[in-house]
This record gives sequence, structure tokens and C-alpha cells, in this order.
Amino acid sequence: MASHLIDARGTVEPDVDPDGVKSRLREGVFLWLDIDDPTEADFTLLKEAFDLHPLALEDSRKFGQRPKIEEYDDFTLLVVFGAVDDPGRRTGLAPIEVHCFYSEKWLITVHKGECPVFGELRNQTHRHLRKYEEGLGILYLVVDELVDSFLPQLSELDDEFDELEDTILTDAQPASLQQAITMKRQLVQLRKIVNPQRDMFGALLSGRYELPGMTPEHERYFRDVYDHLIRVSEQLDDYRDLASGTTDLYQSTVGNKMNLTMKQLGWVATFFLPLTFLTGFFGQNFTLLVGTIIRPAWTFWVLGIGLDLAAFIAVLLWFLDRERGNLRLRMPDLPAPPRRR
Repeated sequence: MASHLIDARGTVEPDVDPDGVKSRLREGVFLWLDIDDPTEADFTLLKEAFDLHPLALEDSRKFGQRPKIEEYDDFTLLVVFGAVDDPGRRTGLAPIEVHCFYSEKWLITVHKGECPVFGELRNQTHRHLRKYEEGLGILYLVVDELVDSFLPQLSELDDEFDELEDTILTDAQPASLQQAITMKRQLVQLRKIVNPQRDMFGALLSGRYELPGMTPEHERYFRDVYDHLIRVSEQLDDYRDLASGTTDLYQSTVGNKMNLTMKQLGWVATFFLPLTFLTGFFGQNFTLLVGTIIRPAWTFWVLGIGLDLAAFIAVLLWFLDRERGNLRLRMPDLPAPPRRR
């Protein structure tokens, strides 16, 4: 069984013994059972030792749920989300769903895949148990670690947006646009998780739900979790707007490059326009010109080459004068430097 057991005595067991779980429950020793990738043996233990409601067991089997709180006779179910590293994603950030079954005598956390935030917490749980002296404080620590796991991941996401913007400004490629759209979609998915979780803890603090053993002192701790969720939700909204701005930046950069290319092609066409006219004129009237005008050799150099060069120089001078005029329009008038006395 891929699970861990921690009790109020300070015992940490990486391999859970069902008989040890049942003996602790009979003795009234508070325990935290963390189950990773639950199997049928785990569900059998939850049913026989903890006597969980069939609907609660069904929820623990099916992941992909929304954040929620469900109250039963002697325990409460909380579906809470955190964040873990996922190198396979563009953002490197993936949500992890944790089902928390809490009563005053025990806490059970069920999740699929490793939850790194629980590693250090398990090593320090015996100290936390002595500090809080009851299980509700441990539930707060579990929930707080899950919520706080979003913050460092979002900080790394901010750096990724900066790098993506620099890449787009340097060399805008379709891969950059695809990355921006992918990051935007993942932020929308995270927002669908964080906002309901924020509302869930807001309802808990408003009295809509009740946790066994909740006191005004405990509410202060869970209010801190609610404050962190508000912060995470606001950051997700900011990053979603930033992702939209990144796609707009890509479109603007590509549009500017296209305008510059069209401008260059337009100037090339302008330079060749008089040359094309002259060569077309002489080519169309070649028979007439040979018989009347083009007889001496100098006419080829003057009329054939000279006119082309004169037309090219005239267009070039007009182009340079126009660019100097545009430069004068773009450069603002700077104030005169102050005179020294």
C-alpha cells in the first residue's frame, strides 16, 4: 500500500499496517493516514476501519471533481487542490486533487500521484501535533500547504512570460504563439479550480459549513488560507490578461514585420517603375526609332543608358528627401540646454 501513517505519538510509518490503524482507532490516538494512488486494499481499509459513508468512498474513487465540502454524520469531506511540477506541460505547473476526510479522531488524505508538499509536512507532523494538540490544526496545515504550493509555481510562470515576450520581440515564430495560447488555456483551467476553492473556504468561514471542533481560534487560521486563495486567484487573473497581451504582442510584431516588408517591396517597385516605362517604350517602338533616331552610336548611351540612370537618380533623390522629412516629423523638438552663468 503506497501510504503513510502518522499518529499523535510521533510515529511515522511509511508502510501502513491495517491492524496498527485499527488498534490506534480503538485507543483513541489521533492519526493522519496519507494514501497515494489508492488500491482496492486501501478502500477496504477505509470501509472497515473508518466506516466511511458509501458516497464518500465513491467520491474517493473518482477524481476530477470540483472543490467542495460535504458533511456526514461523524466526519467531513473536503476536496482541495494544490500544484506540483510537471515537466511535460508548457507551464511546468499541474494541479493535484486531494480528498481530505476529517473527524476529531483522524484525518485521511487520498490523492493520485506523489504530493511533494506532504513530504516535509510528514517529517514535522509530530511537532505540529504537540503544538496544536488536536487534528483540526493538522487539517489546517495540510490545506495551507496545498494552497501555498500555487505561489512558487506562479512566480516561475511570471518568469516564463517575460522570456516568452523577449522571444516574440526578438524573433516571432508560430511556436511562440502556440506556447502563449497553451499557457492561457492552462491558466483558465487553474482558475476554474482556484475560484471555487476560494468560494468554498469563504462559505466555511461564513458558517455555511462546520468542521468538527471548529472554534474562533481555528477560524483565524482558515481565514489565512482564504486570504492566500484570494491572492492566488488575483494572480491567475493577472497572468491570464498577460497571456492575452502576449498573443496581441505576437500579432502586432508579425504585422509590423509584414508592413516593413511591404514597404521595402513598394520602394523596389517605385525604383523600377520609370525603368520599366523606358524599356517598354523603346522596346515597343524599336522599328520606328531605328529608322529615325537611333542611328549614331551615342544615342544608345544617351537615350538607352542615360535616361535609365537619370530616372533612377531622380527617384533616389526624391526618396532621400522624403525620408529626411519623415525623420524630422518623428524627432520631437528638444528643449534648449540651460545656459551656464
